[in-house]
Amino acid sequence: MFAVNGLLSVIFTVFASVPLLANALGSSCTAPLGPGNAAASAPYWLQDMPTRGTSAFNANPSTYPVRRNVKDYGAKGDGTTDDTAAINAAIADGSRCGEGTCQSSTLTPALVFFPTGTYLVSSPVISWYYTQLIGDAKNPPTLLAAANFTGIAMIDADVYIPGGNGAQWYQNQNNFFREVRNFVIDLTRMPATTSATGLHWQVSQGTSLYNLRVEMSTASNTAHQGIFMENGSGGFMGDLVFNGGKFGMFVGNQQFTVRNVTINNAQTAVSQAWNWGWTFQGITINNCQIGFEVTTGGITQSTQTAGAQTIIDATVSNTPTFIQTTQTSNGTLAGSLLLDNIKLNNVQTVVSTAQGITVFKGPGSGTISQWAQGNVYSGTSGSGQFVQSSLTGPAKPSSLLVNGNIASRTRPQYEAFSTSQIISVKTQGAKGDGTTDDTSAIQAVINQFWGCKIIFFDAGTYVVTNTITIPTGTIITGEVWPVILGTGTAFQSQESPKPVVQVGAPGSTGTMEITDIIFSTRGPTPGAIVVEWNVKGSSAAAAGSWDTHIRLGSAQGTNLGSAQCVKLVDHGTNCFAAFMALHLTPSSSAYIEAMWVWNGDHDLDGDHQQVSVFSGRGIFSESAGPMWLIGTAEHHVLYQYSLVNAANHYLGLIQTESPYFQPSPGPPAPFSINSAYHDPSFPSGLDHAWALNVQSSTNILVYGAGLYSFFQNYDQTCLNNGTDNCQQQIAGVDSSSSLSIYSLSTVGTTFQFSVNGTGVINQAKNIDGFASTATSWTRLSNVV
Repeated sequence: MFAVNGLLSVIFTVFASVPLLANALGSSCTAPLGPGNAAASAPYWLQDMPTRGTSAFNANPSTYPVRRNVKDYGAKGDGTTDDTAAINAAIADGSRCGEGTCQSSTLTPALVFFPTGTYLVSSPVISWYYTQLIGDAKNPPTLLAAANFTGIAMIDADVYIPGGNGAQWYQNQNNFFREVRNFVIDLTRMPATTSATGLHWQVSQGTSLYNLRVEMSTASNTAHQGIFMENGSGGFMGDLVFNGGKFGMFVGNQQFTVRNVTINNAQTAVSQAWNWGWTFQGITINNCQIGFEVTTGGITQSTQTAGAQTIIDATVSNTPTFIQTTQTSNGTLAGSLLLDNIKLNNVQTVVSTAQGITVFKGPGSGTISQWAQGNVYSGTSGSGQFVQSSLTGPAKPSSLLVNGNIASRTRPQYEAFSTSQIISVKTQGAKGDGTTDDTSAIQAVINQFWGCKIIFFDAGTYVVTNTITIPTGTIITGEVWPVILGTGTAFQSQESPKPVVQVGAPGSTGTMEITDIIFSTRGPTPGAIVVEWNVKGSSAAAAGSWDTHIRLGSAQGTNLGSAQCVKLVDHGTNCFAAFMALHLTPSSSAYIEAMWVWNGDHDLDGDHQQVSVFSGRGIFSESAGPMWLIGTAEHHVLYQYSLVNAANHYLGLIQTESPYFQPSPGPPAPFSINSAYHDPSFPSGLDHAWALNVQSSTNILVYGAGLYSFFQNYDQTCLNNGTDNCQQQIAGVDSSSSLSIYSLSTVGTTFQFSVNGTGVINQAKNIDGFASTATSWTRLSNVV
């Protein structure tokens, strides 16, 4: 298990960064990278890395400070000086996007670095839009709440405007691009009875929390909580520890994926106020009174509670009640629950209600293979069965597992490495200015240093006009999401599409690590495959990406914003963003975590109007696996996820939206069916994209899916009239594939699930608040 000075305890097997071995190396290499050579006393390499990053389209790119060190703004980190003002000055510097006057902007990114130390704060540290708050990964700094701290939370990602009647700086569903990692957040100086919160984390897609520990009071009357989240549309968090508190996490958000979280000695580990669907993977609960307190019973939009809770690979010890729902189901769906591979040690009750009813007593100590509360379906039957019982879980492929759990790997941060082992692309001639063609410079630095240096992309926008090839064995990391922007004649042909970035040669096996990069295009680029992933990991999760996104259109420099592609206007062929976003080829495997594959629906930098930008396909996998996909895909024309001839995939949680402009035109327009890429067919009446298409595939496991259709040609009558008929079908499988899908929540579609192009699960039978939820669909009945 990845650990930083004991910050995280061993929960289940993940893989720390390892030296890369390769049969060949870059032309300037004399030996493989090997282990890190930083002295134990040296700071994290990012502190010493020279600042060369720029924001290419900022009004003053040469002077705007992308990376800032809080100590340069007067923070002391001595545990005594109040550092609040200095920290917030570091974050706010540069006329950034916030204060309720700016909805979003990619023009003012900031990486705010905290050296090792203890930073006393007396009011919230405010995380502005497009901000990464990063502590020293070797010796994480402490944010220490003063005894007289006042404010909503120590870190606030969406500020409530004083006197604003509930208005906030940002719209919660569009609060994108945030990151906080490598901190201890200490609330223990505050009185136990004072409402104290570590993070107010009301965020949306493209956001993450990593490697955090929150310390709270363990008094019986404590009012402390680690995370407070009341709204949003996320998102990912992982590798977190919460000690003490009334609540480790008090959360409500449309959807989220939570991986590798430990909660010790809290009164309630997780309080789930509402959701459409959350997936908790690898959660450990020790010595709490209640593991999950789940608000249930709301089956209308106005009474929305927790719609779907998926918990997989959990370990619960010395906790009297694992799950307590606030309402009794009374034999019908009023909050779906799926438990899978739950290890218990001294747990008196697995599921009960606040009214004192025991729903599932459980074994006390032992393992629950699979148990569900909700409506379960199988085969082509449209008649679901409400259950509160054990299910026969799928036979999970061994290639997806480590020690019996779904394999999991924390994001690499290269704590042991020094700046001498890291090469900046800007030192090798790349400009990242959004204008210069950096193709040759980028390819040259990769060709020279892959396998013996960590390749660092300083902040910037790097224009490329031909395919960038990344050899297997490469490590790439970025500074606050530098953009690799494909454009030009190479990416014009739909008939012969071409990758902007090729990750590994076809048939290659080994390692690959990519973190904090955005892949994009400058349109029109109808023939661009934005990322083609070929490398197969040499071991479980050995090849992967973390906090790396594919963002198409909507941002300055893409030529695909509202100035060029405003909605409801015919722009001819000017608004094509991509042929395909991500192609996972037959021999590939990958661990892809916290990736947002977004074809933009509105302008981020200009007037924020909605746009009609066309990306033909989202994520296409024909990989034989193993494949781990934890991310989202939105607004692509033919599909968001398509798995054809694929095998051994774990997906959780996936979240999609159909394009807002459909059915004008309907799929495949303005593209055409391309049989070489196994494009799906569209049954009569289906005039929107598939969210999930599975054909000729085996061992496909989906643990959590939020599949949404909100519009018909930018009109929401289809949603607001209560019939949920924005599109007829949204997810489907053929008659031969082996697929198990759990916690399937949909919005705006008549049929939630289809077999062979025929709707099977009608949403009207599974209304669960704003969304409709089917607890499971399997090929054969799985009710024990």
